[in-house]
Amino acid sequence: MKGLIVPPGQGRKLLTKAQDVTFKVTGADGGFASTFEVVVPPGFNVGAHVHEHSTEFFYVLEGELDVFAFEPVERTPEDWRDWKSPDGDQILRAGAGSCMFVPTGTPHAFTNATQAPVRMLFQASPPPDHERYFEEICEIFADGRTVDSGAVQRLRDRYDVHQITPLTFEPPTTT
Repeated sequence: MKGLIVPPGQGRKLLTKAQDVTFKVTGADGGFASTFEVVVPPGFNVGAHVHEHSTEFFYVLEGELDVFAFEPVERTPEDWRDWKSPDGDQILRAGAGSCMFVPTGTPHAFTNATQAPVRMLFQASPPPDHERYFEEICEIFADGRTVDSGAVQRLRDRYDVHQITPLTFEPPTTT
């Protein structure tokens, strides 16, 4: 029996204008979780969502993300960035070295509200659902100029992604 070593810059990459994901450890490797290195571009907002069957772990390697992982007092469908928990928890600006653990059934989200890309380590358990989700969302993003929202919803339904607020990507304009 042997382990797996993946050097920096190595692993299977999936790239679109809104996504840069490198597969580091997959279910096929025997991992207890799928592990990815993700580059989050400025202006990307994954939208608040919840998973009924998976847990997630995020670790910010470089940059800053706005994050939350709690049940809010009220789930407003437009935007999550002003949500608060019954205990007073609010959105947090998470810098390098910050982590977020998301238990099953917990609403959560992240957005890159800065002008610089953010690099994070992301784990999802059990594998391989998030691996397949990333593969299929890349196909949808690459399919043309507009994104088929019906295809995205069917994908979410298949892979336990219950969207509460919309995923958005509004890159900052350069002048």
